[in-house]
Amino acid sequence: MRLAVFTNKFPSRISTFFARDMRALIDAGVTLDIFPFYPLDSALWRYVPDLLNEDVLPRERIHHIGLRDTFKAEKWLDPKLRRFAGDMLAVNSSAAKYGIRRLAKTVYSALKALAWARQQNDGYDHVLAYWGNYAATSAFLFHRLLDRSIPFSMFLHAGMDLYEGPVYMREKLLYADNVIVVCDFNRRYLRDRYPDIFPSISHKIHKYHLGIDLAEFRYVSSERQSKTILAVGALEKYKGFDYLLRAGELMKRHAVDYEIAIAGDGSERNSLKSLADNLNIQHKVRFLGWLRPDEVRKAMSIATLLVHPSNGVGDAVPTVIKEAMALGTPVVASSIAGIPELLHDGKCGLLVPPGNPSALADAIETLLKNQPLRMTFSESGRKYAEQEFDLWQNGRRLAALLASSRRLSHDCCAPAMSFPQSDSRARAGNGGEAI
Repeated sequence: MRLAVFTNKFPSRISTFFARDMRALIDAGVTLDIFPFYPLDSALWRYVPDLLNEDVLPRERIHHIGLRDTFKAEKWLDPKLRRFAGDMLAVNSSAAKYGIRRLAKTVYSALKALAWARQQNDGYDHVLAYWGNYAATSAFLFHRLLDRSIPFSMFLHAGMDLYEGPVYMREKLLYADNVIVVCDFNRRYLRDRYPDIFPSISHKIHKYHLGIDLAEFRYVSSERQSKTILAVGALEKYKGFDYLLRAGELMKRHAVDYEIAIAGDGSERNSLKSLADNLNIQHKVRFLGWLRPDEVRKAMSIATLLVHPSNGVGDAVPTVIKEAMALGTPVVASSIAGIPELLHDGKCGLLVPPGNPSALADAIETLLKNQPLRMTFSESGRKYAEQEFDLWQNGRRLAALLASSRRLSHDCCAPAMSFPQSDSRARAGNGGEAI
């Protein structure tokens, strides 16, 4: 199977889980071409994990394209320009509702799709949008310009591509042959946000856990530092690291011995440092800055526990929680979005209400003081990771889904669009199976 994969930015500073998924598909026998709509920044190649190096994915299969090329349409495309113009009008009308920035990016991604369709119009068996926002819009327009009918599938992850500014989302949901969600929370979100069309799309929604290479994340049951609380992620408001610092201030009052280490960088870095100073816990907090994936893995391997205090749905299923579970690092995390699913509804870690420093402090204290409970979560977390997050197993299932898909819808997103109910997934009626 030859797969056209549309993504936002590649290479990028944060490309680990995208690289893992692409490598898993390659190992499952899929031939990939990558279409990133952001311009190439060659300085970012060094951040691409080695598992997707040039020997595995030749760079000529990554199709960066300049905007000037979008205006070089050959004659063969002329009959399709009327359809493209109609699609562009509909997509841009949707984008305009969400502001000038989203409209501009939508126009940009659409023009890229036109250029790619001119250059790469034949030979694909499936089109996959790895994100549901601009990447999916570009993939949709590209797919509409192809010379033959092939399946179209779309991933939906979290804040940036599902919950915020869902440009043309209703139409893309109807148009896709597969809608791949990363957690059941996203399936419920679609049900609640689009109740009128959900009965028509539920049969083609499939859950897929973004995987990790368990051989790379070796289980560590001992040799851990004492009372070290690790937090990993972008230093942004929705991550809730301010609540972790406030929990630290409460633990200090309770005379709990601890150290907080925060790995990551972002717009909240200075305000978080100021907060630590104001809470008078600056001597107990270390800001590690941005770390390479291997450095994060090492920090997780020796930490007493990982805390993920999300206060928003920006990241539905944080990869760091999966990695910590695989390493045997006990987890305390907010009960929000898809996090309860990762922790098996509290069987593999402690869940706390988001935005509640007192509850967070109590949960951290409980684990710091209870070594048998830490071991219970360590063992159950690793077992659950082996069961649910194995990269190669999940990649084979995703490849099988894509290879077995057939194009079910042919019209373009009309308000009254319906879908055939003849295949086995349609007969299920209550949502696609997990892959």
